[in-house]
Amino acid sequence: MTNAASRGVLIKGGRYLEALSRVRVFAFDKTGTLTQGRPVITDVVDVCTCGECPEDCGLLHAASVEAQSSHPLARALLAEAEARGVVVPTAQDVTLLSGRGMEGTVNGARVTVASHAHFDEYVPHQLSVCRRAEELAAQGKTVILVRHDDEVCMMFGAIDVPRPSSRQVIADLKAREGIRTVMLTGDSLSVATEIGRQVGVDEVRAGLLPEEKVSAVAALMEEYQTVAMVGDGVNDAPALAQADVGIAMGGAASSQAMETADIVLMGDDLAQLPFLVRLSHKTRRTVTANIAFALAVKAAVFVLAIAGLATLWMAVVADVGASLAVILNGARLRRM
Repeated sequence: MTNAASRGVLIKGGRYLEALSRVRVFAFDKTGTLTQGRPVITDVVDVCTCGECPEDCGLLHAASVEAQSSHPLARALLAEAEARGVVVPTAQDVTLLSGRGMEGTVNGARVTVASHAHFDEYVPHQLSVCRRAEELAAQGKTVILVRHDDEVCMMFGAIDVPRPSSRQVIADLKAREGIRTVMLTGDSLSVATEIGRQVGVDEVRAGLLPEEKVSAVAALMEEYQTVAMVGDGVNDAPALAQADVGIAMGGAASSQAMETADIVLMGDDLAQLPFLVRLSHKTRRTVTANIAFALAVKAAVFVLAIAGLATLWMAVVADVGASLAVILNGARLRRM
């Protein structure tokens, strides 16, 4: 664990390193884990039909509600508002729509800022809005819709590119360790599929709420026995707790994710995962070899003692020498 700590990886106990050596499936969150977690607004589409909303009205309402969120998409909306010079008022009565978005009151109006999936399920909207949202999603963009009172007024498209290391990390895990990789995300299937294709994961499960991520991890555990989950957000904390090994991206992780996780990548470096897996396997082999060696030495001295050939110095050397050999062999792990 000292070796891991020197690389900016915090392991909260030896049992988690041991469990990591048995992991057959890695489940990954998308935003902030496989992607950079810094989405940029690429499309601002005014879909208001009332004819009374001023320019950037939807952006003002969206940024006001999302100002109380730490989600990467919230930061993207606030950055867009700042770039356009929009003065963002303070929203009241803000509530979280678990895994989907947020609601709040802005200047006396009730505002909903949420995913296309949430609007499809709970908020009536025009077919033309739905078609435009699907066009953006087909381009690999995350779609955010804004409702002001009873009017769907604006749509945003945002794109978040994969981390430069993601594809190589996935390839290393699959090639060197034979591990299956699965993406679990609340984003739409079209966006998730495109990101999954770019990074090379084996399977994509999209449109998942936080509790559905927990169920997905539980299903993977039932099928593959030992599962690791990698995530960074509030929505990932329950899934991190469910997995045999929960791994949080420390650089951008929420406090809930870091508290729940068994291993924290403090440097926010996904490239440490293959190293961690190799370290876990080598640690397990070293522990097994040390136990076997110590038992073999003890057994040899015991046999000599029964035959009347063992001396006191043999027993001392066997005890102290075996302990030193075990310590020195274990110290080799620091040089990985």
